[in-house]
Order: sequence, then structure tokens, then C-alpha cells
Amino acid sequence: MTPEDEAWMRYAIRLAQRAEAAGEVPVGAVLVKDNQCVSEGWNSPISLNDPSAHAEINALRQAGQKLANYRLLETTLYVTLEPCLMCVGALVQARVTRLVFGAYDPKRGAVESAFNFTESRFVNHRFEYTGGVLAEACGELLKDFFLARR
Repeated sequence: MTPEDEAWMRYAIRLAQRAEAAGEVPVGAVLVKDNQCVSEGWNSPISLNDPSAHAEINALRQAGQKLANYRLLETTLYVTLEPCLMCVGALVQARVTRLVFGAYDPKRGAVESAFNFTESRFVNHRFEYTGGVLAEACGELLKDFFLARR
């Protein structure tokens, strides 16, 4: 983990807190290029009535609009929770170069935990990834959110 990874993950945690404040599962994402924020996103499927409105997807959509390109080359996505299959597929399609995630998701994580989509022979783009960055802080945010709802 680099100091930049930690700083950007803290940024993503702040975005996750926005999702939590809106009653959404607290996941935040920030897309970075040349150590500058390109876009940000947080979970909003409930408020948008859109099952695809995960933090990662929201950040990718915003970046595509901002850069006027669906290819997000030479970018790194920081997200507080290991991405699901849908989000990993979007990262592949967008050609994101690197993924950094916080908490592992043993039930739905499609990078390393539940399965590794990126190792599939059908995937035509691979990205580097680092998991577990500020995992405790990211995991606590999720744990506290779900405990408050039970």
C-alpha cells in the first residue's frame, strides 16, 4: 500500500459516508488519473431506483462523460468494498488500469473472494489490483450500517 493508496481510500470512505447518510449501503469510489480525481461515486440504487447504481458504476459513468470517452485508460479506481461481478465487468469494459479496494466481500466479491472474474479465459482485459487497503475502516463502516438496521 502506498501513501497515495491510503489517501485516496480515505477519500472513498468519505464518499461511502455520503451513501450512508442517504440510507444507502455505504460504498464509495473515486477514479484517479495522474494522482488527480477524475470522478467519484457512491452507492445510490435505492434513491435512483436503479439496481446498477453501485459506487463503481456511478464513478465510471461520470468519468466517461467528463472525458468524453468510454475507455478510461491509465486510471485507478479506489473503492471501499471489493467489487461485484457487474462492477468488475464494467472495469474490464472501461479498460481501467488498476483497482484498489478496501474490505473484502466473501459473498459477492468478484476479484478475489467469492471468485476471480479477472482470471477468466473469456476476459479480454486484465487490470492490476490491490485489496485490503484500510480494510478495517471500510469493513467497520459496513458492519455498523447493517447492525443499525437489524
